[in-house]
Amino acid sequence: MNICVEEEKSGAESAGSSCPSMRSDSSKVDPLNFRDEPGPSDTTERKAISEDPVSTSHGPEKSRTEAQLQISTDVGLQEILNEHKIHLKRQYERVTEGFGESTSGTLLNRIYTELYITDKQSEEVHTQHEVRQLETTSQTDTVHAPTIKCHKLFEVLPHLKRPIRVVLMNGIAGIGKTFSVQKFIVDWSEGLENQDINIVILLSFRELNLVKDERYSLLELLHVFYPTLQKITTEKLTLCKLLFIFDGLDESRLSLEFTNRKIVSDITQTSSVNELVTNLIEGNLLPSALIWITTRPAAANQIPPKCVDRVTEVQGYTDAQKEEYFRMRFSEKELSRVISHIKKSKNLNVMCKIPVFCWITATILEYILNTDQRRELPKTLTDMYSYFLLVQTKRNKHKCQKEHETSPQELTDADREVLLKLGKLAFENLKKRNIIFYQEDLEKCGLDVTEASVNSGVFTEIFKRQCGIFQKPVYSFVHLSIQEFLAAVYTFHCYTNRKTEVLKEVLGEEYNETSLDIFLSKVMEKSLQCKNGTLNLFVRFLHGLTLESNQRLLVGLLSQTENNPEVIQKIINNLKEMRRSQISPDRSINIFHCLIEMNDSSVFQEIQEFVKSETKLCEIHCSALAYMLQMSEEVLDELDLQKFNTSDEGRHRLIPAVSNCRKALLKACHLSETHCEVVASALKSDNSNLVELDMTGNKLQDSGLNILSAGLSSPDCRLETLRLESCWLSDISSLASALNSNPSHLKYLNLSYNNLENSGVRHLCGFLKNPHCLLETLRLQRCSLSEISCDHLLPALQCNPSHLKHLDLSTNNLQDSGVEQLCVYLKTSDCRLETLRLWGCKLSETSCDYLFKALQSNTHLRELDLTLNNLHESHVKQLSELVDSPHHTLEVLNKVFVQQGRIQASQRLSSTVDLSEQTEGPINTVVCLCCVCSVCVVCVRVLMVQRG
Repeated sequence: MNICVEEEKSGAESAGSSCPSMRSDSSKVDPLNFRDEPGPSDTTERKAISEDPVSTSHGPEKSRTEAQLQISTDVGLQEILNEHKIHLKRQYERVTEGFGESTSGTLLNRIYTELYITDKQSEEVHTQHEVRQLETTSQTDTVHAPTIKCHKLFEVLPHLKRPIRVVLMNGIAGIGKTFSVQKFIVDWSEGLENQDINIVILLSFRELNLVKDERYSLLELLHVFYPTLQKITTEKLTLCKLLFIFDGLDESRLSLEFTNRKIVSDITQTSSVNELVTNLIEGNLLPSALIWITTRPAAANQIPPKCVDRVTEVQGYTDAQKEEYFRMRFSEKELSRVISHIKKSKNLNVMCKIPVFCWITATILEYILNTDQRRELPKTLTDMYSYFLLVQTKRNKHKCQKEHETSPQELTDADREVLLKLGKLAFENLKKRNIIFYQEDLEKCGLDVTEASVNSGVFTEIFKRQCGIFQKPVYSFVHLSIQEFLAAVYTFHCYTNRKTEVLKEVLGEEYNETSLDIFLSKVMEKSLQCKNGTLNLFVRFLHGLTLESNQRLLVGLLSQTENNPEVIQKIINNLKEMRRSQISPDRSINIFHCLIEMNDSSVFQEIQEFVKSETKLCEIHCSALAYMLQMSEEVLDELDLQKFNTSDEGRHRLIPAVSNCRKALLKACHLSETHCEVVASALKSDNSNLVELDMTGNKLQDSGLNILSAGLSSPDCRLETLRLESCWLSDISSLASALNSNPSHLKYLNLSYNNLENSGVRHLCGFLKNPHCLLETLRLQRCSLSEISCDHLLPALQCNPSHLKHLDLSTNNLQDSGVEQLCVYLKTSDCRLETLRLWGCKLSETSCDYLFKALQSNTHLRELDLTLNNLHESHVKQLSELVDSPHHTLEVLNKVFVQQGRIQASQRLSSTVDLSEQTEGPINTVVCLCCVCSVCVVCVRVLMVQRG
């Protein structure tokens, strides 16, 4: 089992670590210390594939069209191919969730949920623990590579210059790679997809391991694995279009050598199995055959990049796919509680991207809902896996019983014995990085398969037994994380029972009998020395098992420890001290997770304090902080990137944290389209908390706005305030469409200082007319508008006049005719406008006349701004009288007028000139412009800055 997924060995070295007959007999016990050994790399360039199709000793293959014609007219060959299809359909059409061997399984097409597969590989997948990889990709769900369906893996894309022959599919353990293979085969065998392929050959590396020391020709190897093809001749086989699927490269014990290889080009030429595989992949053997390789990320580098035409990555379930999965397992009444619970727990939500974990979760929650619905649902990973063991033991004792149980019962002696032996197997192979086991491995840990299967039903529920064509059983745990959990349980059991020799395997000779807090501190220090977090999950589980609640669930398996509050607090304090020491921020993330597993809630308050501090943050600090903010159960009130003392790149790394905050202030951060995707993802998340978004001063342009609009259009978006000032926008049709489709939340919209022109206002009017529009503030300052914009605005505002309270159209060429239209709106009986800003709109005394008449019938307007227009004091005299009138609501009249060639300022507000308490950006002071000129550009800019 390979917990160090980034350090898996390949070839002979890997074989030596996993195959009992080839392992070292050294009796010395090594400490649980994972060295960072680089995986094998091969820079050999891909061998050029001949223009000719399949090359054998029988000459070049006929053209594909001619070959297909011969196949279709050859009745005998058609019978063989049909029999092969039927055989594959029967073999793979049924699957079993979990690993109970007594059932025939369920039809794959009945339970299959479409997986999220991207047409490229994530960065750094080779260098992290697999759970960490999952957590990392969850932060950037929307920085999407193109998605692809599994039945289209070999579809040629327009931008590619060569056909796709070799596909490498990456994915962490349990993410759905093998299910994708089975789905492909079933759809092909039923005639639904990829009917241009004549023969599909699935070769599991688990089974190839069993014949790795034998020699075959490719034709003989096919006959061994697929007796249905024994009647096919060499000549007829070369007519067919073949697909070879090599499943589970990470489990390979073959020595795949791409440098000093023997060239094999004839399907009748006898060779070693590893040479046949490498020559198939390189295209020396059957160069027209398609190749599909599945692997966990750490083993992917065994295949030279030059040999691969397409790299895909299975990223598991999206939120919608998770819900679809659970809908198949629960009633509508139960479903809402299940989905709500998973969404509340960030850790569970992330893990449910893995289909196998969805099954584990469903198994646990079904049990709890059927036994005691008042019981609190598990929140941490340790809670979940403790329940999983409990559920499996009880399901086997009470298969059909649904009685209420208020307290766990102790395990039977048989279950306890089997689980401890499985824990020992998990632990021993954790440090050896083995994920599959043979009979010899089980015997070394004292496991008798027959006895365990009879006496303990839990054995077959968490441990998988497979027999291939050679009838030699191969074993594995339900999932990698189950092995890590059982290894932690076994380690904890050994600590409570003072099994010194086992504990020395954890800490080496450093171990001596000590208290629980010191023991865990040393284990954590050991894990932090292991680069790339290869012990992360193991250590998380160890800390979670210190809680009395989890020990109660595993009563009979774990002895009670000194888990008094003082000891627990010491463990928590030790973890926090480690966070403050010189540890890589990215590595310290697992300390944060250990605190979560111990139900410590104080860590979020510390994060809040860290956010408010002025500490200089490097880029990796920002990555770690963003992750912790995302995974926190608490929602951050405000994320203001400009408050962080870091570089632009550091601020960019903090952007994913918008998914777990209420206010995201991203002003002037040089955001790109990729960052817009991250923000859009947060907006359309079904548990989105964002109510305020400020992207002012970023060069988004229309392309960035289009991406952002995809999030704004989501029915899950609850944004109330949106600021997009100075974002280089021109075409806002996508924004207007998004707001029109989701109109009921936005209350504040600022699009100032963008070149929208009249067409932009016309697009926006569709949203303003929407009867569900609740917009209260609209700012369109300096947007290159003319009086035509007011023609568009008038009917829109008249359709829905009762919500808008603040309108800013300053620094636009509206002129008197534009104001005339606005005054029609002001006279509308339902108009509730309180602030109207029209400074710098090229208005004359005519506009004052229109406004005076309109305001005589308007009882809501409180502020009117007419500064920087071509006005004289006499022009605004009537409006000034409205301010002084006790019978009118107008309280503020801002006006700057030209008199005798000198710009003067005058403002009136009942009995005071303090205008700081404005709904919009404050005018902090009365600006006195005393320069002798008819137009003062400097003074105009001063006013613009104060208002902007």
